[in-house]
Amino acid sequence: MTRRKVAIIGSGNIGTDLMIKVKRLSEVLEMGAMVGIDPASDGLARARRLGVPVSDGGVEGFLAMPEADEVVLAFDATSAGAHRHHDALLGARGIRRVDLTPAAIGPFVVPSVNIEDHLEAPNVNMVTCGGQATIPIVAAISRVAPVRYAEIVAAIASRSAGPGTRANIDEFTETTSRAIEKIGGADHGKAIIVLNPAEPPLTMRDTVLCLCEDADPAAIRAAVRAMVEEVRRYVPGYRLKHEVQVEKVPANAPLILADHDMRFSGLKVSVFLEVEGAAHYLPSYAGNLDIMTSAALRTAERLVGLSGGQG
Repeated sequence: MTRRKVAIIGSGNIGTDLMIKVKRLSEVLEMGAMVGIDPASDGLARARRLGVPVSDGGVEGFLAMPEADEVVLAFDATSAGAHRHHDALLGARGIRRVDLTPAAIGPFVVPSVNIEDHLEAPNVNMVTCGGQATIPIVAAISRVAPVRYAEIVAAIASRSAGPGTRANIDEFTETTSRAIEKIGGADHGKAIIVLNPAEPPLTMRDTVLCLCEDADPAAIRAAVRAMVEEVRRYVPGYRLKHEVQVEKVPANAPLILADHDMRFSGLKVSVFLEVEGAAHYLPSYAGNLDIMTSAALRTAERLVGLSGGQG
């Protein structure tokens, strides 16, 4: 099988973890270049030791390398502002982009839900870690019954939240809320992120609450379990922590959602998840970062027109 060459822009924790995943797990992708701006970064040093071509001159330096001519796709693990600049330069060279920043120039993609809708997109955005963990569950429930409201809480170890996450909490919640509606299919979406300072650090936990129309509870539970198994194909540490809870909300005692001027009766579905990282480069408690790099890898494998899985 012919491997397709990819570049990773951003030699920090996420970029480095992604590089190791490409090297260890992908049967269809090959590292074409690792790109950063800090010559002393650990990511570039590891890339050199692994025999990966490197550039510490940013995207401009990468595009000047002869290896750039063989690269068909680039992952961007820098920042939203930087990605807007990179997008134009890479696009001009015909290099497709998988965006792990909040820039959201291209469509939101969650590989277990909607990757097939965007196989021709030149640029796709990976939403957020909370979105990658919870939107599949909202989408699974919405396939069984219309979801009128979905709320997710992503609790991550404080140690796993870098300066970018801390500086963009509002952006995280707004982006994830939009994607819950656009990809998950909920009429209304809300996202909350919690930075847990506990020591030792706790593994990522996610709670999904959906208010949906009446349906067969067994069908809802089966849909959620099937979706969890689908996500586990590329994030092995993704799992249910408890059995899916389905409660009846009677019409004579409705839930009042004042923000949406809604009196709800139907079913309240609660799903509790845990995401443990694979510890390729990042610690195992950083499931929030691992699910982003794992989802990006799966997405890239589909975008280049080949199917690949993780071993």
